[in-house]
Formats: sequence, structure tokens, C-alpha cells
Amino acid sequence: MTAPAPAPGWRLPGDPEPDERLRRMIRVDHAGEYGAARIYAGQLAVLGRGPAGPAIRHMAEQEQGHLAGFSRLIAERRVRPSALLPLWHVAGFALGAATALLGTRAAMACTVAVEEVIDEHYRGQAETLGDSDPALKDRILEYRADELAHRDTALAAGAEEAPAYPLLAAAIKAGSRLAIRIAERI
Repeated sequence: MTAPAPAPGWRLPGDPEPDERLRRMIRVDHAGEYGAARIYAGQLAVLGRGPAGPAIRHMAEQEQGHLAGFSRLIAERRVRPSALLPLWHVAGFALGAATALLGTRAAMACTVAVEEVIDEHYRGQAETLGDSDPALKDRILEYRADELAHRDTALAAGAEEAPAYPLLAAAIKAGSRLAIRIAERI
């Protein structure tokens, strides 16, 4: 005999309530966009006057727009921002500047790695939201499209030709995934 399918909206013990799940989404997305803006600030500090400057500046401007959008949501929905924003401030800039110091291709490898993690993250959030919050889902999908465009720009700029690309990308992806898990809660 087969067990009946769970009712819509069912949760496992320990799963957050729907309102808490939404607060976590907004909190982590705000923190992520803040971190991304800081990564691009670090890259611009090193590469801003070089040939990669205009592309990095364009991506940075889009990230600032994303950050502004999630900052408005933080205020409108009265969501506590991540308590770790000071850490993301320093860590994001350091990651951007450090990869840029390794060269344009390494900076672009950083962009590819971060944007691929964000693509997975935003896709999962959109699936989780379903039809429950169309405005938030639309925003996430819009920003996801921008993040994929950033990845494509970085790939076209030779990201995969960076020294030790597989290792660099894997380390940045692992750090990005860890930051996501932490920022959801703290």
C-alpha cells in the first residue's frame, strides 16, 4: 500500500514557517547582493582603469541596482538584515581585489564561480516560491538573468583560461555556498 501524498504546504519537523522562509530568502539575497557589490568594488580598485574596467563597472552597477531592490524589500517587509554585513563588506572586497591582483582572467573566474552559485540559488528560490509571492519571484528571476549575463561576460573575457581555474572556481563556489547558508540565519 502506498502512503498518500503530503498535503500542499506540508513541512518536516524543524522546517521554517513560510513567513520565516521568506525572511531568510530576503535576508540572504540582500547579503549576497551586498557581497557581490563589494567583490566588484575590489575588482574595480585593481582593474578599473584597464581594459576590463568598463565591463566590471557595468556589472557593478547592476549589482548596486539589485542591492537597492533588496534593501527596499528589507525595509518594506521589516526583515532583519544579516548581522554579518561587516564581514561581507571586508570579505567581498578582499575576494574581488585578490582575484583581480592575479589578473583579469582570475577576476573573471571569480565572477563565473560566484554567478554560477547564485544561478543555482536563485533558481531554487524561484522553485520554492512557486506562486506564493509573485513579486518576489519576478525580482529573483530578473536578477538571475542579470547574474547569468555577468557569467557569460566573464566567460567571454577568458575566465576559464585563468591559472588553476578549476581549483580557483571550486574554492570560490564552496565559499559562496557557505556564505549563503550562514547569511540565511545570521
